[in-house]
Amino acid sequence: MNTALPPKPQKNPLKIIRNYGFGLGFLALFIWSFATLPIPWGRIFSQRTIDNIDRVIPKLLNPDFTFAEKVLNYMMETLFIAFAGSFMAAILAVPFGFLAAANINRNPFFNTLGKWILNADRTFPEILLALIFVVAIGPGAFAGVLAIAIHSIGMLGKLYSEVIESIDMNVVEAMEANGANKIQIFFYGIMPQVIPEFMSYAIYRFEIDVRASTILGIIGAGGIGTLLVISSRNRNWDEVGMILLVIIIFVSVIDYFSSAVRKRIV
Repeated sequence: MNTALPPKPQKNPLKIIRNYGFGLGFLALFIWSFATLPIPWGRIFSQRTIDNIDRVIPKLLNPDFTFAEKVLNYMMETLFIAFAGSFMAAILAVPFGFLAAANINRNPFFNTLGKWILNADRTFPEILLALIFVVAIGPGAFAGVLAIAIHSIGMLGKLYSEVIESIDMNVVEAMEANGANKIQIFFYGIMPQVIPEFMSYAIYRFEIDVRASTILGIIGAGGIGTLLVISSRNRNWDEVGMILLVIIIFVSVIDYFSSAVRKRIV
């Protein structure tokens, strides 16, 4: 019995040179990025920085629990902003998803228009939209809700269109062959196939929106970010520590329950 191992296949020298080339290229790009950025290395590694860290970090790790009730009230407002914005987006993204789905919308012009609208909507981050709405309608939670909703429509619409394009079209064609009208095909042929994944993506988007909502208050769009700005400007680092602790707990709990619910849905 021959127990000798088969010879190793010879590596293509051109592929080896190509892989090393890519690696060196990325390394050069990384070094060039840092070299061109105006980073004040002298200030970062100064005694003042060490003193600031020594003063701030211990207070952050000793949160002020007497501040907890106020933090919880602002955190609940943050959750309401995220939920209202996510719910609006989950509903309003549905028509855009169908508009951008190539297997449902066979018109190239409107299909491309739908994709462009969703791409354009995703271009604007929540913080920029919140800034626009704060200027337009004034500071407050409603500006945050609109920012979350508008941005989430682009993300959910994109995901919805991919779900629609992956449905089993044999079901739709069989219903058409049996004389079903478009409304019957929509409610009995398409929606049962897409609703579980629509709900899963909407819940996942809510997770992301909770994190996004925590910073909208920095520019006056409501939520716990407002409290974070006030405490940090007053250098009350023990209050900042309490705020961060509450954010971490809430986001972790929401992530856990969201994952559990999405596993049951899909």
